[in-house]
Amino acid sequence: MYIHPKLVEFTGTLEAMFHEVDTALEEHWGGAFTLHPNRPGPGLTENPEMDGLFEIAPDFTPGLGSQAGRGYIVGFRLATLERVSPEQFEFLMEEAAEILRKKLPVFFPGRKLSLVRDGKRFKIIGDFSLGAVHE
Repeated sequence: MYIHPKLVEFTGTLEAMFHEVDTALEEHWGGAFTLHPNRPGPGLTENPEMDGLFEIAPDFTPGLGSQAGRGYIVGFRLATLERVSPEQFEFLMEEAAEILRKKLPVFFPGRKLSLVRDGKRFKIIGDFSLGAVHE
């Protein structure tokens, strides 16, 4: 299966940005709840989505039925057995969103990308073009 090299580059940059957001959340809020007993501690795997308290990752959606349209839904989860109130979850999700807003122009300079609320989640929308093909 062929995957466009610029898509591979874009996806890699997006993943690196989310890893930095995960690390920032772990450093600031990682001790807020007891880690799930089956979950490795922060930094113990190669992928920050798979360890520590937070799992934050992008998931592309064509945006059918969404006011915001296509984009990358921000998946957000806490790996704990403790009860997390809706207010606590919302606070932490907003914190993650604020970090993402600051990092978008750093990781994607010159692209018009923004983070918007789409229902109960956040979504990255904007210019996902891969550029022109030159022969």
